Amino acid sequence: MKNDFLDDGGQISAEMILLVGAILVIVIVAGGYILDISNSIAGNITSVVDSARDNTINRM
Repeated sequence: MKNDFLDDGGQISAEMILLVGAILVIVIVAGGYILDISNSIAGNITSVVDSARDNTINRM
């Protein structure tokens, strides 16, 4: 008897799971950095707006 086929379905499935998992980890890490940067920018903008508002109120 001769085997004319190989069952590579399991190998491909495992590789796809690992690939999707790695991409998911990269997206989560990048999202964390982007969220941190956007919070920092929002804090800086809030500080500038508060300072400008206080200066404008003091001039009146």
